[in-house]
Amino acid sequence: MSAKIVKMEELAKDIFCYEVETPLIANKAKAGQFVILRIHQKGERIPLTIADFDREKGTITMVFQVLGKTTLLLSRLRENDHILNILGPQGNPSEIKDFGHVAVVGGGVGIAAIHPILKALKEKNNKITSIIGYRSKELVFWEDKIKAQSHEVLVYTNDGSYGKVGLVTDGLKEVISREKIDRVIAVGPLVMMDAVTKVTKEYNIPTIVSLNSLMVCGMGMCGACRVTINGKIKFTCMDGPEFNAFAVDFDELKKRLNSYKEEEKICYKKELEKC
Repeated sequence: MSAKIVKMEELAKDIFCYEVETPLIANKAKAGQFVILRIHQKGERIPLTIADFDREKGTITMVFQVLGKTTLLLSRLRENDHILNILGPQGNPSEIKDFGHVAVVGGGVGIAAIHPILKALKEKNNKITSIIGYRSKELVFWEDKIKAQSHEVLVYTNDGSYGKVGLVTDGLKEVISREKIDRVIAVGPLVMMDAVTKVTKEYNIPTIVSLNSLMVCGMGMCGACRVTINGKIKFTCMDGPEFNAFAVDFDELKKRLNSYKEEEKICYKKELEKC
């Protein structure tokens, strides 16, 4: 099905937010799920996490960063334009219940992905500490939305231009040192989720990560999104996207994510040169 863009906004440098009209997906969407979209007939299929949904309006919200050809093309669409194909909701929803005190860690555009998870956790009366990280001040977005769903928010930037200087793992260690954490959920760059897992494993705190592996079909048929979990092959699109962090083979996944880096750079450069 196609989807009409009803609202678009550039949240920060090269970070865009689109609200799209897709009633069937909005009606079934849950925290932690994603969609797969295609912009034109010959375009690639890319997954984007559902950052919010409104069942009454029949819309879902997606946030993405321009990193390659397809996200560049997507960023050029405007209100009232249509996304050619959108499939979803895909993946298993987040496990939501009263865990107690949950530390939710978000990095980069992963901060948008934790938003619906925070809302769902809050509805179950969890105490929520959110730890969010950006590279710099110019990339800060949705801090207000995260604060609205959290009891405490710690903000970090790599260069110290906003909030505290440092990494989200610094904030996580700080929180762990002063109070009991019953569960950690991390969404963001793979290197960040790996680092978070190394911290929580030391304290044996149950940890969930949402994986961003390569994806093509989104239906468990092509095998592009395969990951190794506890030594067994799983598919992010069907078995995930969330997994027990301690079971993930992060080193293997890092190698797989780098498989087409050079080709991606070439395609992105060629598209930029058309402008």
